[in-house]
Amino acid sequence: MHPVALAGGAAGWLAHHAVSGVVGALIIKGAAKRLPEAKPAARKAVINGLAGGIRTSRWLASAAEEARLKAGDVLAEARTSLGEEVPPPSAVATEHDHGHEH
Repeated sequence: MHPVALAGGAAGWLAHHAVSGVVGALIIKGAAKRLPEAKPAARKAVINGLAGGIRTSRWLASAAEEARLKAGDVLAEARTSLGEEVPPPSAVATEHDHGHEH
């Protein structure tokens, strides 16, 4: 699967769950106002929803890093096939030369 398609699918999945979580939290908040005895259950549901969001964001970060690494591997292989020297991988670009002074 293409890394961009993977990232797009993951972003759509995350957006779906984020919207669902917000709507669920609003429903629970409204129910908690009407039923004071439901507050502990509503709080637990919100906490569980937030925990799910944290797990989702960690999974998304992992998937994005995997896609970045795969794209880097393909780019390095393409440069090697052209006979170019492949620079070592880096999280931050340390040099750039695009015609101006800093």
